[in-house]
Amino acid sequence: MDFLETKADFTVTDAGEITGIAWPFGSPDRVGDVIEKGSFTSPASLPMLFAHDQSQVIGVWDSITETTQGLIVKGRLLVDQIARAAEVRAMIRANAATGLSIGFVTKQAKSRKGGGRTISALNLHEISVVAVPCHPAAQITSIKAADGTATDKENTMENELENEQPEAKSAPVIDQKAFDAMKARLDKLEAKSNRPKADNNNHPTASNDNEERKAFGDFLRTGRMEEKTLSYGASTAVVLAPEETAASIIEKIAEFSPVRQIAASMSMSGPLLQLPRLVNEVQVGDVGETGDRPESEPSFEQIDLKPFEMAVVVPVTRTLLEDAQINLEAYLANHVARRFGQKEAAWFVNGNGTTQAEGFLKSAEFAPLETDVIDADALIDAFYKIASAYSANGSWLMNRGTMAVIRKLKDTDGSYLWQPSIAAGVPPTLLGRPVLEAVDMPAIGANAVPIAFGDFASAYTIADRVGFETYRDEANSFLNGIVKLSARRRVGGRVTLGEALTGLKIAA
Repeated sequence: MDFLETKADFTVTDAGEITGIAWPFGSPDRVGDVIEKGSFTSPASLPMLFAHDQSQVIGVWDSITETTQGLIVKGRLLVDQIARAAEVRAMIRANAATGLSIGFVTKQAKSRKGGGRTISALNLHEISVVAVPCHPAAQITSIKAADGTATDKENTMENELENEQPEAKSAPVIDQKAFDAMKARLDKLEAKSNRPKADNNNHPTASNDNEERKAFGDFLRTGRMEEKTLSYGASTAVVLAPEETAASIIEKIAEFSPVRQIAASMSMSGPLLQLPRLVNEVQVGDVGETGDRPESEPSFEQIDLKPFEMAVVVPVTRTLLEDAQINLEAYLANHVARRFGQKEAAWFVNGNGTTQAEGFLKSAEFAPLETDVIDADALIDAFYKIASAYSANGSWLMNRGTMAVIRKLKDTDGSYLWQPSIAAGVPPTLLGRPVLEAVDMPAIGANAVPIAFGDFASAYTIADRVGFETYRDEANSFLNGIVKLSARRRVGGRVTLGEALTGLKIAA
């Protein structure tokens, strides 16, 4: 999540069945935000929380419907299973908690004149019961107890579209001192939640108050983590980085891994990815005007792509962590990106395919041309060995030493084959196709393959299983003052279409 926005300060819980307007359309809330009809994306059911506190789940919302008036919700308080739910039901019946508040991640929004935003796309994550909703019209319209009795006038839930206050049938005795303390706490939370953002804010929307990024930075600095945003569970110190951080690391990895820049890549959701590959193509026959049409079926095979794990440990002094004079998140991201990028770059070129991703040089499907010397004729032969569709999208891969040799080659007219780029960030070209430096490619020598060429987007597939995961080890920190920040990821790769790839191999 980029940012979890809470449209109220806190939530309360209920018992029985609840119907209400979680968000009315057509009017702004207390901070000027307007949510348009059709903006909501939500699962079939959502958790019912108290005051947006994920440790206080009091029920479940079974029905979420957008109408012309607003977002209508129906849910159940788990009164028999959760004691807190019964307490909240008492508050609702006493009119102490009659509001609803939504927690969501904004996907698309624009600023409104005079403050606030018009939100046109969001992902709904939870709906809470609150005493003071951010939108005054977001109210509970009906509460039905577990025994079947209801608090509305008709003893039904038909008034869900009416903005009425629920009628209390039997007001329980409430500890006034405890209630005043709770109200004071909620007032503080509301003030913090409703704090407006400046119109000239230079940060992306909500990036200056991202709970995941705060929790991630706090974890790196102190070792503490919030379960609701980062952890798998309370008993583990393994955390996932925020999406923005993980995406930044993958982007930096690509700077060190040239194959990732030009190969096909995808995400894996399991331990094995099976890809179909065409073996025999359809055969088209010659037929006369009234002759029989021949039948021909293609055949396919399945190829497997498995992820492999890589990891690195970053030792940092406890003093440095405590003083936090550097951006630890950025430091760890840059360090890990460099090490992971170097590791996967080596895998994709020379990986053994058993404990590492399969390198294209090690694949049985890679068939380079053999030559005695690297010259213009050999390069032209490699360029035309693969089909035109592949060579038109091809890229050259070689190390820096080989580049030095290639740059000196000339054609029969005395012009250099190598054409440097005049634009920043654009690679040079060889026979019209880009040249990328791959430090793991072999040097020119007997039986070596110093040059590869082909359409890597068709020939090689990369699959990411775990993008970025961290672990903090403090077991020995009090003995030597060192805290170890470990990171890992799982990635796989292999040649999926060998005919799109070739190279030059030096004869023995």
